[in-house]
Amino acid sequence: MMREHLADRLFGGVQPPRKIAVFRALQLGDMLCTVPALRALRAAAPLSHITLIGLPWAATFVKRFGMYVDDLLVFPGFPAFPEQPAHLNAVPHFLSEAQRQRFDLAIQMHGNGSLTNPLTVLFAAERCAGFHMPGQYCPDPRSFLPWEEREHEVLRNLRLLEHLGVPRQGDHLEFPLADADYRALQRCQVNLPAPGTYVCIHPGARLPSRRWLPQRFAEVADRLAMAGMKIVLTGAQDESEIVRAVRGAMRMPALYLCGKTDLGALGALLAQARLVVTNDTGVSHMAAAVATPSVVVSCGGDPARWAPLDMDRHQVISADVACRPCAHRACPTAHECADEVSADVVALMADRIIRNWEHRIPVREGE
Repeated sequence: MMREHLADRLFGGVQPPRKIAVFRALQLGDMLCTVPALRALRAAAPLSHITLIGLPWAATFVKRFGMYVDDLLVFPGFPAFPEQPAHLNAVPHFLSEAQRQRFDLAIQMHGNGSLTNPLTVLFAAERCAGFHMPGQYCPDPRSFLPWEEREHEVLRNLRLLEHLGVPRQGDHLEFPLADADYRALQRCQVNLPAPGTYVCIHPGARLPSRRWLPQRFAEVADRLAMAGMKIVLTGAQDESEIVRAVRGAMRMPALYLCGKTDLGALGALLAQARLVVTNDTGVSHMAAAVATPSVVVSCGGDPARWAPLDMDRHQVISADVACRPCAHRACPTAHECADEVSADVVALMADRIIRNWEHRIPVREGE
């Protein structure tokens, strides 16, 4: 009864919280997995001012998802947070600014709470909500739920909001595209293959432990090219060594776009692809968000937590090894989770998806 009473007070028949902070200072894939929760939050609180507390790069996320989030308060990092270096001299100003906002509700969606719950309390919001590890610090038992390690990331955040009285608005991801994104893609490469005729190969990932072998990406790309598909190699600028390794191991031609696309252009590229073959990284979530079929090779991560929910359109391939999921930046052993996934398995799955999924050209904003 206490939980129901709290939910009614937050998002029931009375006015929802006027100012809401969402603390999730993470990278692209993690943020895309939060979009269904943000969509539900906005539907339940259409007039509330929603502030994302996130990493500096998330300014582009807030701009793209302005229908759900109003502004960004940049998190300067903190010791033991791995996403960025900790700028400790900026922390007092950050906390002062968070407190100055006088949030009615601060929602902690950044991990299990062992590090983030004490920080969230320091925002001095009227109420806090989030997750906590059983037996560890819990700011408010009424609004903090126990963390379930292997719960899917999309469903986890929706569960929290449902506990606060916020109904779901679907569990699908989104990545809105505008004409400017397609124009940016054209500026990257004027001789792009026609929509639906190419496969994007994305061999990079932020952590080396999450990367499948470049030689096997190359083998899969060659087999798809021999089957008639054009091949486009993608990656961020700091992944150029990996992408060049794939291109160098290929026997068939490929269009090299590593480091040449901004986020919007990459989204437009993925949206028009027939298929995406990628590691379990931000691009796998982008493919899900633009509804382009994908084959995801999951090395080191936990597919139960991160796999796309649409298991017909997206296939995740992983090796069942005892050491996964792991938190290592680089594998300390023989990288068995990567080595035990063969190019044959990935190529056959890619071919099956291409045959089974008819390509549809995405509708652009305003059409």
